[in-house]
Amino acid sequence: MLGVRDDFRRRLLAIAALFCVLGFQYATWAARLPALKSDLDLSKAEVGLLLMAAGVGAAISFPLVAVLTRRLGSRRLAVVSGLFLGAVLLGLAAAPNYPLALAVMCLDGLAVGCLNVAMNAQGAALEARHDRTAMAKLHAVFSAGSLFAALLASGMNALTHSVAAHFGAAAAIIALLVVATRPHLLPDEAPAEQTTDDPAGTQTTGHPAPADQAADQATDQAAADQANQAGQADQPRRRLSLPATATLWMGGAMVFGTVTEGAMNDWSALYLEEAGASAKVAPLGIAVVSVMMVAARLFADGWRARWGDGRVVRVGSVLAGTGLALALLAGGVVPALLGFACMGLGIAAVTPCVYVAAARQGSDALALVAAMGTTGLLAGPPVIGFIAQGSSMTWGMGAVAASAVLVAACATRIRWTAAAQENPKPPHPRRNRGTGRTGRTRRLLAPGTADPPAPATRPGGGRARLVAAPFALVRVIHQVRTPGS
Repeated sequence: MLGVRDDFRRRLLAIAALFCVLGFQYATWAARLPALKSDLDLSKAEVGLLLMAAGVGAAISFPLVAVLTRRLGSRRLAVVSGLFLGAVLLGLAAAPNYPLALAVMCLDGLAVGCLNVAMNAQGAALEARHDRTAMAKLHAVFSAGSLFAALLASGMNALTHSVAAHFGAAAAIIALLVVATRPHLLPDEAPAEQTTDDPAGTQTTGHPAPADQAADQATDQAAADQANQAGQADQPRRRLSLPATATLWMGGAMVFGTVTEGAMNDWSALYLEEAGASAKVAPLGIAVVSVMMVAARLFADGWRARWGDGRVVRVGSVLAGTGLALALLAGGVVPALLGFACMGLGIAAVTPCVYVAAARQGSDALALVAAMGTTGLLAGPPVIGFIAQGSSMTWGMGAVAASAVLVAACATRIRWTAAAQENPKPPHPRRNRGTGRTGRTRRLLAPGTADPPAPATRPGGGRARLVAAPFALVRVIHQVRTPGS
């Protein structure tokens, strides 16, 4: 980021680092669950409760996150919660018994809820500030952070079996990322008394701004309004208000979407084993889901700009649910892998789009939706496990497919912003007027003859120009043959 001068790219990289931190921290302790189970001498049920404790922490984080977002702002909240997540890893490694491990995991869920709200508020503010879609790419970085954590866990296991050494290295990486990206995050909203005392509208940072950053300072306040919607200005009237119906539908879509994501990460390998896959093939389930989700999120911003968030969420979730359901009905390893690919492709853009929609409703709505999403991600897989325990893995994965379809049902009740309204784009100018069709027309015109009027821009684009080309050619030939006209 030190050599990036473009404001959008610099801010995007900084916010992406926060997403990487969250995915990295989550996958770090998840990768060492077997070691934690052995060190604390836990049963499978106790491991499930350990995972549930993180979900409980995320569920109770909503009131605290809403207050902290208004008081600290998304920038400071992201930095504090990111550093705290690194400390959680150290505490989990040092926990001497099961009750303390449960308490640490509850704090982990609380910190995850804080960082989840802060980083998504930053991402939504970045889109609003630059009028460009970026949220899906940011969530792709979350998946990349999980992959990085898995690689680090494998490497640390080859060097040492010490959980404390592994978590210490991971905590150091998290601290470096958070500290390095802090100066490049979108600024927090300035207090009212500070803005009235500074008529120039500049931010007081303690250092004079260089000339090439004057434009950044001029637009920082507008970005802060988006990063902290419902901040200090509306604090007195938002204390005990009930969430709006639209917010609840967004929360429902988020819960079912994150339950689907978490369950696919945790249970896909076990389903493949029951379907007859070998020990070498079974891990391919999570690999297929992860690769398809990362690839889809890299392209999903273009889909959002073209078709709109609502259509992307509805079509994607239906594809995910029906694809997995058909794979379960067919049975076997190959249909399962194809169904997992449909699931990763279809569900990838759900959470980015819902976060953007919630951010438009204000910080309280974003905090509630994020808390529900984190709860679904952490508490959903144990619920699927209970279903599989009472019946079979096929029924458990069937519940995952039904969860994906329920995302589409909730999405139909959400008022999404249309694609054209989200990303209004001016007509693209011709790349080279001297060598294109217009240039040839000007060379054919007689001296002193005025250029023909440019055709009006129509939604048809290239098709409209193709239809108009023969008529323009006839008009030019007529003017060449009759130079006196």
